[in-house]
Amino acid sequence: MASNPNPEKVIPYALLGMTAVTGLVDAVSFLSLGHVFTANMTGNIVLLAFATAHVSGLSIARSLTALLAFLVGTILGGRAMARANPDSQFRFAAQAFLLEVAFLFAASFCAIGYRGDLLGNSLQPFALIALTALAMGTRNAAVRKLAIPDLTTTVLTLTITGIGADSSLANGKNPRLARRVASVVAMFLGAALGAVIIHYSISAALWLGTAISALCSAALFRSFRTSGQL
Repeated sequence: MASNPNPEKVIPYALLGMTAVTGLVDAVSFLSLGHVFTANMTGNIVLLAFATAHVSGLSIARSLTALLAFLVGTILGGRAMARANPDSQFRFAAQAFLLEVAFLFAASFCAIGYRGDLLGNSLQPFALIALTALAMGTRNAAVRKLAIPDLTTTVLTLTITGIGADSSLANGKNPRLARRVASVVAMFLGAALGAVIIHYSISAALWLGTAISALCSAALFRSFRTSGQL
């Protein structure tokens, strides 16, 4: 039994996989859906401000759609985690992650046939923005409840700050350095991969993100089953 995976050991790897999905999703949203972020709300708020100031190429409607859908997602994720206690929070988080997978699946299906040149002549990009933002909001609410250090899956500012501020050059002890670096690398690789794939198929990039999220969720559920928590 000692060799069986348990949720505490599996969750960091699952969250790293989801960090890569964040890169994929934001590559799709920023590069193909009109310069909007659907996972990174810090960046989206800044883009919304730029759009309000009439910066060319940005859209108040698209940024607001992402923000509002993300907020709805956080409500759904928050409700999923509301009954969680320290002994059951991983199980409830896994259920919230399944909801993320469902939204990403819907976005992947919706993206079939979508091209960047349809941006101004179709409701399809708004549907894709809403679905991906719902997925990311749901996940973020669950991840926030878990509070795994340096694994927020969407925000790297504090992670990168920690790499420098806690380094030996700053007289620190480099706590969780490997995890912090892995988070940065995971998002970088996800975004780079997404940027390449969307040249061939926007839907394929989202299908890949869906598959990775589904695998991460499946790994968590398997860890619950083997540890006797399901």
